[in-house]
Amino acid sequence: MARSRILIVDDEAVIRDGLKRVLEGESFDVETCSSGYSAIETMQKRDFDLIITDLKMPGMSGIEVLKSVRTLQPHIPVILITGYATVDTAVEAMKNGASDYISKPFVPAVLLEKVNKALLQRSTPLDEICLDGEISRHHGFHQFIGESVEMQKVYHRIVLVSATNSTVLITGESGTGKELAARAIHDSSPRKDKPFVAVDCSSLAETLLESELFGHVKGSFTGAVQTKTGLFKVADGGTLFLDEVSNISISTQAKLLRALQERKITPIGGTQPVPIDIHLVAATNKNLKTMVHEGTFREDLFFRLNIIPIELPPLRDRTKDIPILIRHFLKKYTHEIGKEIRGVAPDVLSFLEHYAYPGNVRELENIIERAVVLAEGDVIRNEDLELWDSTGKDSNNADHLIERIPMNAEELKEMKRHIRDHAIESLESLFVRNALERNGWNVTRASEETGILRPNFQGMMKKLGISVKGEH
Repeated sequence: MARSRILIVDDEAVIRDGLKRVLEGESFDVETCSSGYSAIETMQKRDFDLIITDLKMPGMSGIEVLKSVRTLQPHIPVILITGYATVDTAVEAMKNGASDYISKPFVPAVLLEKVNKALLQRSTPLDEICLDGEISRHHGFHQFIGESVEMQKVYHRIVLVSATNSTVLITGESGTGKELAARAIHDSSPRKDKPFVAVDCSSLAETLLESELFGHVKGSFTGAVQTKTGLFKVADGGTLFLDEVSNISISTQAKLLRALQERKITPIGGTQPVPIDIHLVAATNKNLKTMVHEGTFREDLFFRLNIIPIELPPLRDRTKDIPILIRHFLKKYTHEIGKEIRGVAPDVLSFLEHYAYPGNVRELENIIERAVVLAEGDVIRNEDLELWDSTGKDSNNADHLIERIPMNAEELKEMKRHIRDHAIESLESLFVRNALERNGWNVTRASEETGILRPNFQGMMKKLGISVKGEH
């Protein structure tokens, strides 16, 4: 039987040597590192069954090592060594995924007990713990990835509402996974074997949207060459998902309200109401309460839709899930692209954990896909991200744009111009992308909402390299 491989990380040689002597006496294969950085480099070259790391180390702390392990080799248990054996230390360690912790000076019998217990955990990979259709604190729920408290609340709400026919309103910024939530509701419900029909309300003109939703009879308007079944009826028995419901016109809102109240629809040009049996789930990235006050959204329809609200948190509010998401997207794109990427460098992980993500999970996925494509080695590094603020420093700090300290007034003037241009371009990019996201990447609506003439808005898009489909 192969001997378990253990990596010890501690900046104190006496601790490293003491741990190694005890563990090798029990027939473990042991390697040691004097810093977190050297430990991560070692892990990128070799596989281990257990990591034991000191909590307090100069440069890279034990918590930072733990987070890197969760990304590089997620199945490996980690034991933290601390001279500050307090309840707060234990709680922080466990919250970040530590298997256990030991205090200095350590007792050999206690050390071996905790090591053997942690190695038993190693035999059960995370992929086997997450059962399909169940809430798992290790992975997530259905197609969601995340174990944070914020996402656990979302999963719980989805489970509760999926057993009912109550209308659901999902809110959240673009890229937070509103359609995933709608699909999870459907897949968890008794209607899961019936159709799930998704409609992007921002992509169709008013007349076309009415025809898509309610259907029409042949000859009811120009171009109606045959009778069309509406999506309300196509989704009969299943779930109808109305994405970007805030973009529906006032007149169509009235017809939608009537359909929900009466549980019947009348096709355009038809005379006989048709009964419907659907679970309606709507979603928006806009504040419908504000739209009600502005008179652009019907109050009665808002109350009809908002029976069960589900708010999806932005990625910046669930940073605990970022390493898990990175791992998931790395696995996905290394497989699709056919590259061998072992993980991300510690400074890259630190940057990605502190980045603001205006595009949320969708943006993180784009970042990882791009990095996998551009990476020339087997580890994702800063230069592979191709982000303006790819150094991991505060994006409000101009230090990372300074290649060298200016030596005279002319160089100072030129560098100030350089920093100013970069800051303006970054602001413009965020402005344009957010406007497009809010309006379903419809250029006309985005330009109208922002008060910029359409040709000028398109000119900004072209200058910034932003395509109409929102590709990065």
